[in-house]
Amino acid sequence: DGRPLYILRLGQMDTKGLVKALGEESLLRHVLSINEEGQKRCEENTNIFGRPITSWTCLVDLEGLNMRHLWRPGVKALLRIIEVVEDNYPETLGRLLIVRAPRVFPVLWTLVSPFINENTRQKFLIYSGNNYQGSGGLVDYVDKDVIPDFLGGECMCTVSEGGLVPKSLYQTEDETENSDHIRLWTETIYHSASVLKGAPHEILVEILEGESVITWDFDILKGDVVFSLFHSKRAPEPSHKDATSPGPSAAGDNVQLIDKSWVLGVDYSRVESPLVCREGESIQGSHITRWPGFYILQWRMHGPLPCSSSSLPRVDDVLASLQGSSHKCKLIYYYEVLASKDFRGSMSSLESCNSGFSQLSGVTTSSSQSQSSSHLSR
Repeated sequence: DGRPLYILRLGQMDTKGLVKALGEESLLRHVLSINEEGQKRCEENTNIFGRPITSWTCLVDLEGLNMRHLWRPGVKALLRIIEVVEDNYPETLGRLLIVRAPRVFPVLWTLVSPFINENTRQKFLIYSGNNYQGSGGLVDYVDKDVIPDFLGGECMCTVSEGGLVPKSLYQTEDETENSDHIRLWTETIYHSASVLKGAPHEILVEILEGESVITWDFDILKGDVVFSLFHSKRAPEPSHKDATSPGPSAAGDNVQLIDKSWVLGVDYSRVESPLVCREGESIQGSHITRWPGFYILQWRMHGPLPCSSSSLPRVDDVLASLQGSSHKCKLIYYYEVLASKDFRGSMSSLESCNSGFSQLSGVTTSSSQSQSSSHLSR
């Protein structure tokens, strides 16, 4: 239809690395420059085709999208960029085509869709199947000769896939302090916590309906910890009044919820396998709940597992033991619960478009299987 085409390989982008290296303002300016270029190309195509062309098409490839893309400052940066673009370029986006959406996409869509203008959201079309090259797929919206080769098209693309942004390119602490949003994110989004030897930090999340989604995002500032997720039908008694408070804590707190008399497998059960998290690592993850009840996010100090007298201790265990002498780990974390009906709507959108592009909706029904995953980034 003569519209210019912009291709975004969002799944291959290191959004966290880009935000930490460039800052939100630089990314916003880049996106605005893309919109200006889109308008310029619309004018050029108007002259070429001899009819008014006022909008462009965006093709988003989500292959590679993972939990790392759920890093909260990155999500908030994306929402702000969408807001600015909607305010300043309200009708320049003709349609947005999404292909190769992985299973984590419904979680991300549930997070961002409520903040996207309804008129804009109606332009979002998704094809979740693999046969997007055939009838009902990309060829119905994009000329074959401009579909990139990595999507099975004829247009050879020589742009590399990129990769993780090296930490050496991240902004320094001084530069971060001068960045309004990055500093504000740390102060207003994240809780801070201390994990003591023999005293884990635990957070209580009450789930009223199965198939709700618990998401988490945390950074290990000091020491090594083990992260686990538990479920109980009855509420534990918090040892600190702020144990279920959703707001960030001003100082490093340590809250214990699981009573020492509780028996694993009787009073409560483990629903997420223990994950060892090393100092300096960043973890993003989610869990689709099977049952209502009380879920406990737990961070405990990592220590060596008991070994038999006939075997030598592992190097990791020795290092963990040496580090454990500090008796204290520090972390910042954020968690959020996505309502069951909202997540089911996103899942339904993904599952109903296996044979052709369809509009993304916010709320309908999905499968009942429980899923969980975590992603580690350095």
